[in-house]
Amino acid sequence: MRIYKNIITTLGALLLVVSAMSQGKDKVIQLSGLVVSNDSLYGVFGAHLYVPLIGRGVSTNEVGFFSMPVVEGDSLVITAVGYKQQFFKVPKTTEDKLSLMVDLKQDTLVLPVIEVFPYYTEELFKQAFLALKLPDQQYQSLNYNLSDRVMATLYAKSAMDGSMNHKYFMQQQAYKQETRFMAPSISLLNPFAWAQFIQSVKRGDFKKKKYKDEQ
Repeated sequence: MRIYKNIITTLGALLLVVSAMSQGKDKVIQLSGLVVSNDSLYGVFGAHLYVPLIGRGVSTNEVGFFSMPVVEGDSLVITAVGYKQQFFKVPKTTEDKLSLMVDLKQDTLVLPVIEVFPYYTEELFKQAFLALKLPDQQYQSLNYNLSDRVMATLYAKSAMDGSMNHKYFMQQQAYKQETRFMAPSISLLNPFAWAQFIQSVKRGDFKKKKYKDEQ
């Protein structure tokens, strides 16, 4: 009888322990929701929700929706490429389902500048650098074509196109409006007047006029 009493007592204690453990056990909850970003009208695709303690996780679909079973007290890590990492702890609740809206913040990362060269060894770079021909060596007439004298000659002989004529006309109109209540300006300071005078001298207009006056 004493043996049976001991067995019954032991079984009762075990039942009490199991009952207490079952009452204190955390409940499984179905966690669902959306992962969005504040600068987009759509959800974040491919965001990861992961429970590091038990190694369980899920990724969002093309509209940012997710659904996964969790346990009360689980800590979730929410990550996505280009966004800051966030954390969420599952609270205790009387419901079997829980909805969650995660608003991710963008994470701007400035990477250092990387220069890509076609030479994968320093020796090849040295050989290419020594064999490099500068523009002056490759084109002998480069300095001559870009000299100040040649550029000035091209500028003097090149006529203005339609856009330049229109620009000059509009500048003259604006200048007239600005100086309409002022005394006329001196033509000696007008570079266009000087250009016309020099062309007239080259054409010999004054000589022809003097010859006609003598006639």
